[in-house]
This record gives sequence, C-alpha cells and structure tokens, in this order.
Amino acid sequence: MKNTLPLKEVSVLEIYNGEKATYEVPIYQRNYAWEQDEISTLIQDVYDAYSKETKTIYFIGTLVSFHKGESVYEVIDGQQRLTTINLVLNALEIPIKNKLTYRARQKSNNSIQSIPDFNIDEKDEGIVNGFKYAQGAIKEIIPEECKDKFKDYFQNSVHLIHYQVPKDIDLNHYFEIMNSRGEQLEKHEIVKARLIEKLSVEERATFNILWENCSEMGVYIQQKYREKDIFGEDHCEFKISSFDCLPRVDNKLGMKKISDILEQESPIESQNSVSKKENKIDTFQPIIDFPNFLLIALKLTRMKDPAFEPKSFNLDDKELVKEFEKITIDSEFVKKFSFNLLKAKYLLDNYIVHHSNEEDTLESNPWKLQKWQIDEKKNEFLKNLDIDPSRQLKLVQLLSMFEVSFSPRQRKNYLFYCLLDLFHNKDLGLENYYKFVSGLADKFLVDIYLNKDNLSEINTPKPGSFDETVLSKEKRLPDTVRINYNIDFAAIYGDGTSVSKGIPFFVFNYLDYKIWELYCDKLRGEDSNKGDSERQYFFTKLGCNEFKLEVFKQFYFSSTRRSLEHFFPQANVSPDTNTPSQEQINCFGNYAMIGGEANSSGSNWTPKSKLNHYLDASRKIKLVSVASLKFMIMMQICIDNETKDAGLARDGGLEWIFEDIEKHQEKMLGIVVDPWVS
Repeated sequence: MKNTLPLKEVSVLEIYNGEKATYEVPIYQRNYAWEQDEISTLIQDVYDAYSKETKTIYFIGTLVSFHKGESVYEVIDGQQRLTTINLVLNALEIPIKNKLTYRARQKSNNSIQSIPDFNIDEKDEGIVNGFKYAQGAIKEIIPEECKDKFKDYFQNSVHLIHYQVPKDIDLNHYFEIMNSRGEQLEKHEIVKARLIEKLSVEERATFNILWENCSEMGVYIQQKYREKDIFGEDHCEFKISSFDCLPRVDNKLGMKKISDILEQESPIESQNSVSKKENKIDTFQPIIDFPNFLLIALKLTRMKDPAFEPKSFNLDDKELVKEFEKITIDSEFVKKFSFNLLKAKYLLDNYIVHHSNEEDTLESNPWKLQKWQIDEKKNEFLKNLDIDPSRQLKLVQLLSMFEVSFSPRQRKNYLFYCLLDLFHNKDLGLENYYKFVSGLADKFLVDIYLNKDNLSEINTPKPGSFDETVLSKEKRLPDTVRINYNIDFAAIYGDGTSVSKGIPFFVFNYLDYKIWELYCDKLRGEDSNKGDSERQYFFTKLGCNEFKLEVFKQFYFSSTRRSLEHFFPQANVSPDTNTPSQEQINCFGNYAMIGGEANSSGSNWTPKSKLNHYLDASRKIKLVSVASLKFMIMMQICIDNETKDAGLARDGGLEWIFEDIEKHQEKMLGIVVDPWVS
C-alpha cells in the first residue's frame, strides 16, 4: 500500500462543470448539517478574498473520494463542503452539469435536485434551509454590481485539494489514519506561542493557566479559577487590577520550549479530568468562539493607543495572526492583554446573555443573564444579574435581540461595544448598563440602519460604519447620542411603489423588541381583561383586534429565527388577479421574521393557509410566535378580515391585500420610527 495519497488541485468549476462526474455520498455519512453561520462565513470569506484583487486562488479545504469507476466518486471526506458549494452555485443561478447524489437517502436526492422550488412532498430540511441561507448570505454580502465577477471568481479561483484514494487501499485503515493524524497548529496557538515567549519563566505558568481557563468558552470563568483573590469571597466580583495581581502558580512549565508548551495536553482535555471533581452546575452554548474572542480582547487592549484606528480592525478570526503582527509585542503588552482577556471573559460570562443547552421551546426562554457565585456554605448557584425583574427582562431581550441579529462571528460589533462600556463602568452599575444597551439599540437603528450614508447598495452597513458611528473620536468610548435627524424610512426600504433593495434582520428584530417593550411597560404583570383601556390602547397601537397576551409573555428572540418571509407569497403574485404586485409584496409591511423550518415548509402558502397551519382551532399560537411578534400581528389582521360582518367580508381569498400591507407598515413604523422623527 502506498504511503502517500494521489492529490490534485481543482477549482469549483472543474468539480461541478468539468469532466463528467457523479459524487456519491455514502450512507455512513451524516446528513447535511451546515447552519446559517457556517454558510455565511464561507461566502463572506470568499468575497473577502475576491475583494483583494491580488489573491488569485482561494483554498477552502479538501475533498477525499474513492473512484468507483464509470465517473462515480464515493465521497469519503468533505461532503458538507461539497454540498455547500452545490447550494451556493444554485443560489448564484449557475448551471451545474455534474451530479451530487446521496446513496439510500431519497429525500436528500429529491431535495438537491428540486432546487430552487422544492416542489416535492418530502424534503431534506437541512438542504432546503441551506439553500435559503446561501441565498440570504449572497443577497446580504455581495453587491449586485459585483455579482457577475464574483460568480466567475467562485467558479475559477476557489479551489480544493482533491485526494483520490487508491483502489487497493483498506478504507477502514484509511479512516484510522485520518482520525489519528491530528490537527494542524491553530491560529490561536500560534498567537499563544508568540505571546508567552515574551514572559519570564516565572510568569509563563500564570499566563498559561489564564489562557487555558479563558479558552473554555462554555463555562463561567469563576468555575475554572475558583480564586477568591480574583473574584471575591462570593466569586461574583472582579477584584484585581493587573496581571501582576494574579495569584502565582507553581512553574510547571519550567524551561520548556514554546513548541513543547503547544504540544502539551489541550485546555479542554486537561480540564475534563478536573471538571469531574467540581460541582459544576452550569455549562452553556457560547455566543462566540475563542479565536474571535481573542480579537475582541485585542481591540479592547488597543483602544487607548492614539495611533490605533478601530474601524480598520478586523474581528474575523482568519485575520487573527495578522492583527497581532501589526503591533510590537513585549512583556508589558502581553501582561496588559492577558489581564484584559481575563476581565473580558468575566464580563462576557456574567453580563452578556448566553444560550442554555436546552432547545428553543415555547415554554422556556433559553437566553440567560446570570452571575455565578458561591454562598457562605460553599454552595454554588446562579443568580439573575439584576434584582429589578423588569430591567432584567429588558436586558435579556435587548442582548438576545443583538445576538440573533449579529450571530456570525465577524459581525459582533455590539458585543465589543458592550464590553468596552463595562470596562469603563467602574462600579458595574446595572441602571447605567441598561441605559447603555438600550441606547445602543436605538443608535444602531437611527444612525446606521436609518442613515443611507452608512448603507451599501443592498442596504447593509458599509465596512467601518459601526465604529465610525458609535465610537467617540475623542474618548474612544461608545457614544449612544443620536446624530441622525434626517429619517426617511420609505426612501431607504420602500413603501410598495418599488421593489425594496433589502431590509436587514436588525430592523425587524428591533421592531419586535419595541413591540414587546410596549407590552412590558403597559400590560406585563397586570390583570387586564378584554376591553380594558390600557389593553385597547396597546392593540390599537398594533393595528389589530385583541388576542391572548400569553404570546407576548412567552416571546423571546429564538435562535431559530433566521429567515425572512413574505406574508403574501411571491409565488401567488399574478398580473391577471387582484393581488399585490412584486413591488407591493417586497416592502416592510409584507415581511416578518420566522423560524427557518417554518419558512421552508410554508413560504408559498397563502396568508389564509398560514393561519390554518400555524394556528389551531382555538387560535392558540404555536412555536411560530417565538419567531416574530410582527408575524403574529399580521395573522391577527387576517383573522380580523375573516370575521368582519358579511356585508364587508372579502371574497376570493383576498384576506391580505396591499391595503392591509400599507396600513400594517404604517402602524409598525409608528412604533419603530415615529419616536425618532422630529
């Protein structure tokens, strides 16, 4: 058996439109599982490479296959990437000659072959959602005027390394080799090596433990350190002021070389044995990975440098090593950076929401904003950040609203601003913190998303627009004071007279928060009955008849709300009927956020069909209500139209027409825009 595998560098064009080939995914491979973040990141990375005109070839990984004969290649490794490339090509409307098939998975085969309409009975939701995510990312990331050149770049300049396993190889042995060969040095490990070599032998052990403890993103930092000198008697304060204040540890690293340090047991592996002894009461799904968090800590560290230009700093981890290469690294910098990393991790864990390990359900909000602490008897427990229940709820909703709006790793500007504010909030007062987070949401809406000077041709924020708008140039602190007084929503996002150029997710998420906030201020905790004045005011403001307040009580920003749906579907637009036109359905009044699975199954349903599927006979709202309050209001308007007096009722299924779209948009703008109009 040969020791090396035959390999060839191939372009996307050669894979899918080159020599005749069928790529067969065997039954032992898992289903397609890439989510929106992964697909968006791939497209963003390729677009970034395309934008740098000097980068002629961009590698995106490997494809390992076994040639079965007759131009059929069994995909051993790389099927997730291969499927994603197929979905992106389809989303770019590039014809595909070669086939991608799934052995013994007819539902997957039918789905990949029925793109883009998916007019089939049983669908592979992973593939259906993946295609929609690819469409959304392309629309959001790639300017229309660049699309043709990007298509050419994606086909010809995006390359993979294709390994073809020899016919005489033992595949079981091959898998053993693949699983035991280990991973290449990660970028954050390279950074660690460059930092730690600047410290004295005595300081390296302290740095190493700090780095390892901070790298475990799904655990409270207090659970890893358990040092009262750092976090106080109850472990819920941050008491030290510098790296030199950290408790010294035994110099277990001794005089080891940097390469030896990197080859030692990984933080996660080394701490698993410890965690079994600990009374660990909570782990969670982190909202950011460690390499990207290092970039946020680095940006926090550099903010006081007058020569630093924040808007040119890249929060994408693919630039991690380059961002550290831009600075002079000495021992003082390493100690300052590592202290900021520890403080930022404490603030992230205790002052920013994280998602529990539970699935999103209607009954329970999975977003948590809690501090970890220990009582006098050494019992460990979690406590809500704020003792004011209303402010606690608002903080949870605001922070999770930001998170679902900016879930991709390279778009967490809001997180940087929150941490920067907390760094300078000396007593960590929660009233000031709440005012800041609330003001930051308003600032994003008014000065970025309602300021056409900060938006691209497809209404996405221009590079650098967040830092340029939010950070004060004098003090290098986030400033939430409004500067835009020329607000014209229709001029940016349309009013039905022309097809919208796109409406970002944040605008819809901000609206849902303001609807929920109105409920929280007016009706939450009150025993109101149908017809009460406050309740009447609330629903009049929403523009529909009353429905159960349980919907608002249970509402949270679900991590599944990743799709934007036309309430009146595009598929039903016809010039021969009395239905809304393309221009009319592509405006704010006809859109709502909804969970991806619901969207893929119901995007072509009529408004009335949506009522029948998303509501039961008692009109009790199902999980779809978690996705969007705006969507619930639109459905209630349809119910109102259905139940009008017989003489006023509409015929022919016209329960949602442009008149409704227009009125609904006006009501929603009354909540989201009118407070900011002079």
